[in-house]
Amino acid sequence: MASCWACLRPVDDDGRYHPACLRNVFGVARVPAIDVELAKLHTFALAMVGHTSLSGVQRKISMRLEKESRTLLVATEGGQFILKPQAQTFPALPENEHVSMRIAERVGIQIPPCALLELKDGSRAYLVRRFDRVSGRKLLQEDFCQLAMKSPKDKYQGSAELCAKLVLRYATAPLIEAERLFRLLVFAWWTGNGDMHLKNFSLLRGEDGNYRLSPAYDLVCTRLVIKGDELALPIGGTKRIGRRRLLALATQCQLPTRVAERALQDHAAATADVIDLIRACLLPDEMKREFVDLIRSRAAILSR
Repeated sequence: MASCWACLRPVDDDGRYHPACLRNVFGVARVPAIDVELAKLHTFALAMVGHTSLSGVQRKISMRLEKESRTLLVATEGGQFILKPQAQTFPALPENEHVSMRIAERVGIQIPPCALLELKDGSRAYLVRRFDRVSGRKLLQEDFCQLAMKSPKDKYQGSAELCAKLVLRYATAPLIEAERLFRLLVFAWWTGNGDMHLKNFSLLRGEDGNYRLSPAYDLVCTRLVIKGDELALPIGGTKRIGRRRLLALATQCQLPTRVAERALQDHAAATADVIDLIRACLLPDEMKREFVDLIRSRAAILSR
């Protein structure tokens, strides 16, 4: 049976999405038309320079749903979604990010609505709803580079402990958000994500004025395309991470040992379900096998 291009659960062979999944992403129970080809996206991206605040604009395209909710259009203003097409350098990045986000959701990490789409030329792209937009208004979002008063070019010049300090200092409910951060850092290691730098963590000011860790974004298993890739940010001064190092990080997050142990166990306990998600995803078969092997080996470390 085929898998839904949004949730990765089984779907009837005559469709790609569950109606409920489409409503979650688009607000309507049908797939909007998208008249965009991969070859044209570079031109669209260049046209956005100076018009949007999206970083890495060449391969991130702002989109909006037109009023009748029938077509996704490239948007220089008022974007509701971010579209990420296939990359020339690394294969299957949209499929990689999509399944990584779904795995995060499975272990209790908050994610925005997302799905895979087929472009006009038949290539797949990853689409995610912007979480910093509410009723047409932009919420204040500050990434950890900004909070640490670092230049964006220094996004790799930090550590997991610095992230913990920023959350404990600026979050409205620091211990709650520190646990969320800890789980996200554990997840990054568990899933082989070597690109969780300072700009890929943010605090978001909600409509109630409270500062919380934003929903997760830019989650990928970099080890599938960069063999042996390690964490972007060291933990305890090293990128060679194991259970002991993660528990030491929990102390820096001011978390009780039992809370940290539970977080590690929650990841390990989800292994079977996560493997099912990987097998159901749209990655090439060889990448699926590598991802499953990684998840199993690191789950064994977490559960020791």
